Amino acid sequence: MTLADDSGLEVDALGGAPGVLSARYAGDGASDAERVNKLLAELSRVKSSERTARFVSVIAIANREGVILNLSTGACEGLIADAPCGVNGFGYDPVFIPQGFEQTFAELPATLKNRISHRGKALQAATDFLRCLTVSSPAG
Repeated sequence: MTLADDSGLEVDALGGAPGVLSARYAGDGASDAERVNKLLAELSRVKSSERTARFVSVIAIANREGVILNLSTGACEGLIADAPCGVNGFGYDPVFIPQGFEQTFAELPATLKNRISHRGKALQAATDFLRCLTVSSPAG
Protein backbone atom coordinates (compact mmCIF):
# COMPACT_ATOMS: atom_id res chain seq x y z
CA MET A 1 0.00 0.00 0.00
CA THR A 2 0.95 3.60 -0.51
CA LEU A 3 0.09 6.58 1.66
CA ALA A 4 0.14 10.15 0.33
CA ASP A 5 -1.01 13.43 1.81
CA ASP A 6 -1.63 17.00 0.81
CA SER A 7 -2.52 19.97 2.95
CA GLY A 8 -3.53 23.53 2.36
CA LEU A 9 -4.71 26.71 4.00
CA GLU A 10 -8.20 27.96 3.08
CA VAL A 11 -8.94 31.61 3.89
CA ASP A 12 -12.61 32.57 3.68
CA ALA A 13 -11.99 36.25 2.81
CA LEU A 14 -9.95 35.05 -0.19
CA GLY A 15 -12.61 32.67 -1.48
CA GLY A 16 -10.76 29.64 -0.12
CA ALA A 17 -7.33 30.64 -1.45
CA PRO A 18 -4.57 29.70 -1.30
CA GLY A 19 -6.07 26.21 -0.87
CA VAL A 20 -4.38 23.49 -2.92
CA LEU A 21 -1.92 26.12 -4.19
CA SER A 22 -0.65 26.93 -0.68
CA ALA A 23 2.92 25.84 -1.38
CA ARG A 24 3.05 27.80 -4.66
CA TYR A 25 0.97 30.79 -3.53
CA ALA A 26 3.74 33.36 -4.05
CA GLY A 27 5.19 31.58 -7.08
CA ASP A 28 7.46 28.61 -7.63
CA GLY A 29 10.48 28.67 -5.36
CA ALA A 30 9.03 31.28 -2.97
CA SER A 31 10.05 30.97 0.67
CA ASP A 32 7.67 30.46 3.56
CA ALA A 33 8.19 34.12 4.51
CA GLU A 34 7.30 35.24 0.98
CA ARG A 35 4.09 33.21 1.02
CA VAL A 36 3.14 34.57 4.43
CA ASN A 37 3.89 38.14 3.32
CA LYS A 38 1.70 37.74 0.21
CA LEU A 39 -1.14 36.35 2.33
CA LEU A 40 -0.89 39.20 4.84
CA ALA A 41 -0.76 41.79 2.04
CA GLU A 42 -3.94 40.39 0.52
CA LEU A 43 -5.65 40.46 3.92
CA SER A 44 -4.38 43.92 4.90
CA ARG A 45 -7.83 45.50 4.55
CA VAL A 46 -9.74 42.62 6.14
CA LYS A 47 -10.77 43.03 9.78
CA SER A 48 -9.15 40.62 12.22
CA SER A 49 -12.53 39.08 13.08
CA GLU A 50 -13.16 38.33 9.39
CA ARG A 51 -9.87 36.50 8.80
CA THR A 52 -11.39 33.07 9.35
CA ALA A 53 -9.43 30.20 7.89
CA ARG A 54 -8.71 26.53 8.20
CA PHE A 55 -5.92 24.14 7.50
CA VAL A 56 -7.15 21.02 5.70
CA SER A 57 -5.21 17.81 5.22
CA VAL A 58 -6.21 14.75 3.20
CA ILE A 59 -4.39 11.43 3.41
CA ALA A 60 -5.00 8.86 0.68
CA ILE A 61 -4.19 5.17 1.04
CA ALA A 62 -4.03 3.17 -2.18
CA ASN A 63 -3.22 -0.41 -3.05
CA ARG A 64 -0.53 -1.43 -5.55
CA GLU A 65 -3.03 -1.24 -8.41
CA GLY A 66 -3.67 2.41 -7.60
CA VAL A 67 -7.14 1.87 -6.20
CA ILE A 68 -7.79 4.34 -3.40
CA LEU A 69 -8.86 2.34 -0.37
CA ASN A 70 -9.34 5.22 2.05
CA LEU A 71 -9.36 9.01 2.22
CA SER A 72 -8.92 10.57 5.64
CA THR A 73 -9.53 14.29 6.11
CA GLY A 74 -8.58 16.52 9.01
CA ALA A 75 -9.30 20.20 9.51
CA CYS A 76 -8.30 22.83 12.03
CA GLU A 77 -10.35 26.04 12.16
CA GLY A 78 -8.82 29.35 13.13
CA LEU A 79 -7.94 32.92 12.22
CA ILE A 80 -5.09 34.58 10.35
CA ALA A 81 -3.04 36.88 12.61
CA ASP A 82 -2.13 40.44 11.62
CA ALA A 83 1.60 39.65 11.78
CA PRO A 84 3.78 36.54 12.11
CA CYS A 85 4.55 35.32 15.64
CA GLY A 86 6.63 32.37 16.80
CA VAL A 87 9.53 30.34 15.47
CA ASN A 88 8.22 26.76 15.53
CA GLY A 89 6.70 24.92 12.60
CA PHE A 90 6.82 26.00 8.97
CA GLY A 91 4.71 27.46 6.20
CA TYR A 92 1.81 29.52 7.45
CA ASP A 93 2.22 28.40 11.10
CA PRO A 94 3.41 31.88 12.25
CA VAL A 95 0.12 33.50 11.17
CA PHE A 96 -2.44 30.76 11.92
CA ILE A 97 -4.19 31.02 15.29
CA PRO A 98 -6.19 27.84 15.94
CA GLN A 99 -9.71 28.25 17.28
CA GLY A 100 -9.76 28.38 21.08
CA PHE A 101 -6.17 29.64 21.33
CA GLU A 102 -4.48 33.04 21.38
CA GLN A 103 -1.13 31.81 20.06
CA THR A 104 -0.17 30.86 16.52
CA PHE A 105 0.80 27.33 15.56
CA ALA A 106 4.40 28.61 15.52
CA GLU A 107 4.12 29.59 19.20
CA LEU A 108 2.51 26.37 20.45
CA PRO A 109 4.52 23.40 21.71
CA ALA A 110 4.84 20.73 19.01
CA THR A 111 2.99 18.14 21.11
CA LEU A 112 -0.06 20.40 21.41
CA LYS A 113 0.04 21.46 17.76
CA ASN A 114 0.23 17.83 16.63
CA ARG A 115 -2.78 16.94 18.77
CA ILE A 116 -5.05 19.68 17.36
CA SER A 117 -3.66 20.09 13.83
CA HIS A 118 -5.28 19.13 10.56
CA ARG A 119 -2.48 16.66 9.84
CA GLY A 120 -2.77 15.09 13.26
CA LYS A 121 -6.51 14.55 12.79
CA ALA A 122 -6.11 13.14 9.27
CA LEU A 123 -3.28 10.88 10.37
CA GLN A 124 -5.32 9.56 13.29
CA ALA A 125 -8.18 8.70 10.93
CA ALA A 126 -5.74 6.98 8.52
CA THR A 127 -4.23 5.06 11.44
CA ASP A 128 -7.71 3.91 12.50
CA PHE A 129 -8.34 2.63 8.95
CA LEU A 130 -5.01 0.78 8.84
CA ARG A 131 -5.66 -0.80 12.23
CA CYS A 132 -8.96 -2.18 10.91
CA LEU A 133 -6.98 -4.03 8.25
CA THR A 134 -4.92 -5.83 10.89
CA VAL A 135 -7.60 -6.68 13.42
CA SER A 136 -8.19 -10.41 13.68
CA SER A 137 -11.48 -11.53 12.25
CA PRO A 138 -13.84 -13.46 14.59
CA ALA A 139 -14.02 -16.20 11.96
CA GLY A 140 -10.42 -16.62 11.68
